[in-house]
Amino acid sequence: MDGILPLWKPKGLTSHDCVFKVRKIAQTKKVGHTGTLDPEVEGVLPLCLGKATKLVPFLTDTLKTYEAVVSLGTSTETEDATGEVVERAEVPVFSEESLRDVLSSFTGEITQVPPMYSAVKVKGRRLYEYAREGLEVERPERVVRIHEISFLGKQEEHTFKIRVVCSKGTYIRTLCVDIGKALGVPAHMKELVRTGTGDFQEKDCIRLEDLDVSTITKELMPMQRAVSHLPEWEVTEEEAELIENGQRFSVPENWKEGTVHSAVFNGELLALYQDHPEKPGLIKPVRVFGRKQ
Repeated sequence: MDGILPLWKPKGLTSHDCVFKVRKIAQTKKVGHTGTLDPEVEGVLPLCLGKATKLVPFLTDTLKTYEAVVSLGTSTETEDATGEVVERAEVPVFSEESLRDVLSSFTGEITQVPPMYSAVKVKGRRLYEYAREGLEVERPERVVRIHEISFLGKQEEHTFKIRVVCSKGTYIRTLCVDIGKALGVPAHMKELVRTGTGDFQEKDCIRLEDLDVSTITKELMPMQRAVSHLPEWEVTEEEAELIENGQRFSVPENWKEGTVHSAVFNGELLALYQDHPEKPGLIKPVRVFGRKQ
């Protein structure tokens, strides 16, 4: 059982909870997820089964799409709606135009400081471990990229919805807090849904309650779907046989230097290849999957 299971993670479960349940249903230990979602967040969580677990880091690196509700006037210790309120303020009336202008200022590379209630490690410990002990520690800044950010409309009083397409490692709750700062008011993230991971969208997903062995077998997508964002190298049958043995090759025609390529034979993903780091003019495998038996 090798492939990608596009799961819709429900609220109330961790990403690892979902992995555990699918391992039990599929009766295999080889299941991995492709980007942690907090328990109170629902959304697209592609799971890699069997040989596809080798693809986890490549699918984790893809763009993520979120829909979030920004709540103005209060900030919380966790930066979302689960934490205790730490600041309140009056909220002036903002026009849609002013909100759109502020959102547009976040497009491109931005610097974030991870929230204290996060799994980032500092000196060997998770930040949330320090936070639970009431300790504040210096947190490393990180640069992330916001590819798109759009205004989806106002909701209840002092709340509005946004859509964000971003790089991995982006904290949407921190983005909501920073949007509030740009507006001059405290803010937090009220709700969050991940609507896309790479090429996988909500319409592709199956619900956890609908899973059984036959459903997993039916819904499992080919491994090639997980790396559709990578350039494809179509190989011959002779090359396919050599690839199974981890063969190195001369750089093929139309090869994009510095980029991992998927080696495909008759629509089947056989391996991932990259430039040889020590031998110019050659390419070498990063991952080898082999052909189906």
